[in-house]
Amino acid sequence: MTFFRKAGARIVENLHAYKGWNNLYRLIIDYTRSDGETARLIREVVDHGSAGSILLYDPARDVVVLVRQFRTATFYLDRDPFVLEAAAGLLDGDDPEEAARREALEETGYRVGKVFSLFPMFGSPGALAEEVHLFVGLIDTSNREAAGGGLADEHEDIEVVELPLDTAFSMIGEGRLPDAKTIILLQWAVMNRALLQAG
Repeated sequence: MTFFRKAGARIVENLHAYKGWNNLYRLIIDYTRSDGETARLIREVVDHGSAGSILLYDPARDVVVLVRQFRTATFYLDRDPFVLEAAAGLLDGDDPEEAARREALEETGYRVGKVFSLFPMFGSPGALAEEVHLFVGLIDTSNREAAGGGLADEHEDIEVVELPLDTAFSMIGEGRLPDAKTIILLQWAVMNRALLQAG
């Protein structure tokens, strides 16, 4: 990265501005640009914690299992507040794969078999500190252990949705599936369908 060879950053002040369901930090940063000039920046970072997300796939039927639930940000923006997405949840101290398996069972009722570990991602690295670890897990839709729907004590209200992989993938282009992590997971699944079907 020769373009940024002169660039650098130093945090001058880190103020924990708000603590709630999310944490908001106000940073004062001395940023040295690629041309060597330094400017003082004031930025906010929202830290929700790291998470694991898993796309559930039944190779025998070529279907995926997603969840639909209320999402505050889309509600705030006056978009559809009930977002279709891959099962996901905060790590809460667990290993990312373990957390993804836990969330899959809680949200969908399916116990995951083989897991393909993909990569971590940041949904909006300009402002969100949430790192999401992505996985695809194989399931047998004829062998569901529980109803799913999330945890009542966490006020979760989750619909479990089963779709053919191609149908779910087409929903991206139709603008009916706006969740970034789910878009990435579905694209990976379509590109690697043969690998998934081979198990």
